Amino acid sequence: MKKPLVLWLLALLLTLVLAVYQRLSGPTHPLRGIEGNYGARVKYKLLRSWTSHRPLPVRVDGDGVVSMRLHHRRYPLIKGEAWTSVPMRTQEGAFQAEIPGQPAAGKVAYKVDVMTPDGTFQLNGGRPVVARFKNEVPAWLLILHVVFMFAALFLAFRTGLAALFGEGGWVKLLPWTLVVTAIGGLLIGPIVQKYAFGAFWSGFPLGGDLTDTKTLFMVVIWAFAFFLRKKSRWWIVLATVLMLALYLIPHSVLGSELDYRTGKIKTATALTR
Repeated sequence: MKKPLVLWLLALLLTLVLAVYQRLSGPTHPLRGIEGNYGARVKYKLLRSWTSHRPLPVRVDGDGVVSMRLHHRRYPLIKGEAWTSVPMRTQEGAFQAEIPGQPAAGKVAYKVDVMTPDGTFQLNGGRPVVARFKNEVPAWLLILHVVFMFAALFLAFRTGLAALFGEGGWVKLLPWTLVVTAIGGLLIGPIVQKYAFGAFWSGFPLGGDLTDTKTLFMVVIWAFAFFLRKKSRWWIVLATVLMLALYLIPHSVLGSELDYRTGKIKTATALTR
C-alpha cells in the first residue's frame, strides 16, 4: 500500500475516533444509566439539551417500582426558589413527566426519586441533571457546520501526518486546511450560534464561550502555520497537535446560559453532569 493512501486512511481513522469522542462527551449528551436498588431495576436516558419553549420530557423505565417523583427548578439555582415536585405518570410501560419549556439558553436542574416496596432512592446518586434549551437550527445548516468542522479536522490530521513523515503533500494541503477550518468555524459556526442562542459570537474577546474561543484559536493556529510553513514543517505538526488538544475539550462546555434574574444571556461556569 502506498504511503499517501496509508496516511489518508490513518487521518480518516483518527477523525472518526475523535468524532465519536465529541459525540459521547460534553454536557449536552444525554445521561444514560441502569441502576438497581431495593430489588428494583431502573433504566434511564435523561436529556440535557432540548428545544426552547417546548416541555422537556423525562422518561424512566423501571421494574419493581411502585412510583417515581420528579423534582425540578431553574438553573443556576436562585436563592429562595424551591424545587417543584410532581408525580410521574405511568404511560407505555414507563414513568413519564414533563418540565415546562424555557427560553433559549435557559437551563433547568432536575432529579428523580424512585419508590419501591422496600425503600426509596434517587437516580444518579441524587445529583441533579442540568438541561439547556436552545432555539431550533435548520437541519441543513447544522449538517453543513458539522461536515465542515470534521472535514477541517480530517484535513488537519492528513496535513500533520504528511509533515510528520516528510511526505510533500502537506504543502498543498495546508491552505485547504486553513480555509475549511475558517469557513466552518468563523462563517458557518456563528450563523448556527445566532439561530440557537441569538448571538453570532460569544467567545473571545466578547465573552467566555469556550466553543467559540477554541474555534478562533484553531483558525489562528493554522494561520500561523501557513505563514511559517517555509521555515519548518514542524510548525505544521505543532498546529495539528494543538488542534487535536482543542478538539479534546468537550463541545458546549462553558456555553451560553440565561441569567433568569436579568433576562440576559451570559457565559456559563459549566454544565453539570
